Amino acid sequence: MHLPPEFLALFGVFVLAAIAPGADFACVLRESVSFGRRAGIASAIGVGSAIMVHVAYTVTGVGLIVAQSVLIFTIVKWCGAAYLVYLGVRSLTASRRSPQTLDRTATAPIGGARNVATSYGVGFLTNLLNPKATLFFVSLFATIVSHETPVMTQFAYGAALAVFLAVWFSFVAVFLTTRSMRAGYERIGHWIDRATGLVLIGLGVRIALQKAN
Repeated sequence: MHLPPEFLALFGVFVLAAIAPGADFACVLRESVSFGRRAGIASAIGVGSAIMVHVAYTVTGVGLIVAQSVLIFTIVKWCGAAYLVYLGVRSLTASRRSPQTLDRTATAPIGGARNVATSYGVGFLTNLLNPKATLFFVSLFATIVSHETPVMTQFAYGAALAVFLAVWFSFVAVFLTTRSMRAGYERIGHWIDRATGLVLIGLGVRIALQKAN
């Protein structure tokens, strides 16, 4: 099957950006190590699903309006920053689990039961409310994808990116919930919670300081 050069370029740039640690990675990390494999995978699917929202408003031209509107960009920016800080504070204030309460299976939650819908929502909102994602997709599509490319083809490009991101972070979630990784978390989990919390808060502050181009 012949793949369009613009898709290969789009996919290549996206993959490099996706595998770089950021808010999405911190979110999947938190859900995986605290609530188990199912929660981690659910958050990964949530992150991937949010990509289609970015693609939708980018392809229809709404993304350009958002990126160029100081008011709209600021609202999205502060919502995203506040949400990441909220997640960070939750991680910092998480109570330390006693060894007696820790589950020894790789897929079961350490931090208690977690509805997969909740984890999905956490992943979805983490990606959706990131204003850097808005700027990234608007600039990426404007730079690489031709304006002559049919809208449905552009949506197909976006779907491929969304699937890749969901699969990538699902693999991350599975890796983080292997027996060896879980055993390590049982020993130093409280430090990981604190470090993750600080990272999320730091990302929230960074987003708050982000300026629209």
